[in-house]
Amino acid sequence: MADPKGFLTTPRREWPRRPVGERVRDWDEVYVPGALLPIVERQADRCMDCGVPFCHEACPLGNLIPEWNDLVSRADWRAAADRLHATNNFPEFTGRLCPAPCEAGCVLAINAPAVTIKNVEVAIADRAWAEGLAPPRPPERLSGRSVAVVGSGPAGLAAAQQLTRAGHTVVVYERDDRVGGLLRYGIPAFKMEKRHLERRLGQLTAEGVRFRTSTEIGRDVGAAELRGRHDAVVLAVGATARRELDVPGRELAGVEQAMSYLPLANRVGEGDLDVSPMSAAGRHVVIVGGGDTGADCLGTAVREGAASVTQLDIYERPGEERDETTDPWPTYPKLYRLSAAHEEAGQLATAPAADADARLFAASTLRFSGDGAGHVRAVHLTGVDAARQPLPGTERELPADLVLLALGFSGPERTPGGLLDQLGVHVDDRGTLTRDARFATNVPGVFATGDAARGQSLIVWAIAEGRATAAAVDHWLTGATELPSPIAPFDRPMTA
Repeated sequence: MADPKGFLTTPRREWPRRPVGERVRDWDEVYVPGALLPIVERQADRCMDCGVPFCHEACPLGNLIPEWNDLVSRADWRAAADRLHATNNFPEFTGRLCPAPCEAGCVLAINAPAVTIKNVEVAIADRAWAEGLAPPRPPERLSGRSVAVVGSGPAGLAAAQQLTRAGHTVVVYERDDRVGGLLRYGIPAFKMEKRHLERRLGQLTAEGVRFRTSTEIGRDVGAAELRGRHDAVVLAVGATARRELDVPGRELAGVEQAMSYLPLANRVGEGDLDVSPMSAAGRHVVIVGGGDTGADCLGTAVREGAASVTQLDIYERPGEERDETTDPWPTYPKLYRLSAAHEEAGQLATAPAADADARLFAASTLRFSGDGAGHVRAVHLTGVDAARQPLPGTERELPADLVLLALGFSGPERTPGGLLDQLGVHVDDRGTLTRDARFATNVPGVFATGDAARGQSLIVWAIAEGRATAAAVDHWLTGATELPSPIAPFDRPMTA
């Protein structure tokens, strides 16, 4: 480490956000452009280069965090970019979207604010692109083997890039009209502008990855035909089966799934629509679900000009300090966190019935009521205790013209006679695809990766799964692999 006392003398300083009143008028990223690089070298100096860096264990990718922190503190950006890309295909994605479990595992976080690992990561990634340090890496020779990757989210893209670099011919099939999965149509642009995705897709294309959009496997191309075209198939279809809310009034118009709402706003940004047909403009919005998808809906509704917006979280408001009895270091703690969207909704006073951050904690939905035309007009809710049991006398009503259900996902979508049925892959009790320790399903040559098999999870896990699955497929095709893998048993080069 360049400064052995940096963690003592330098306070934590994060990438500053733009003023709320400015950023809610556009869809650009919430951070001040150009404000990160001037501070990040000093922040990297806070890394203690621990003898046992628990940030490695906390990061599903096994990112070499102390190494690239040291290199950034010495302004060696080329070497830092090399070490970062050694374990992470898409650090500009994770640096913006990952909740940073590495920071929860930072040794400094035992009794002080953690190193700003996520900010250092994104600074390296952006500097690498700016200085041409992330060129395409096409394979020196082709293996003669072909792999189909079904799904173009982060898991599918990571698997595709790794397998292409190993010399296999990879075709990515995407049912939407553009590549990217949730990165394209689920994540709002104010969290990650789509130019970052386009830039990385350009790199993959230059390396040899082929993309087939508007192609749904099981409908446009049968599963048998797909298997006949390719030597192996990777299912990276995600966990897109949306959880429902079975309460009276669910059938009312205006009660919508979050993932019906968010893609429309993204399509406006892509230029496909002038205005979202589900726009929150002038409407009272209630979001049911306290997770990241709900926060994405919150920020989107604010930008669309909602009359009010409230997010319901069934859990109690967490504390602001780690509870060592339930979340001991270095586990990822459940803390009260103020996202950019919550800050915006709170400052703009768009949720008069909620807390200052537009959230109502310990709140459970009882029913929806509507008008004579069958459109939702109110959400009826109750307070709940720690066991999520209703508390008598806490019932209340919120006005609602638009209700968004952001309750998570249970596994990949299953349509009768669709892809999964045609392949005959097994599904477990959770609704996710079953596989063995080497990511293989019960169907020879068919592998499952990412949320489709793991269940709804983080982007950093999706990339880790994609990398590990690529190593497994490479080993299955050739009898050996030199592809690195963050997940056992492919944590070292293997031979047949």
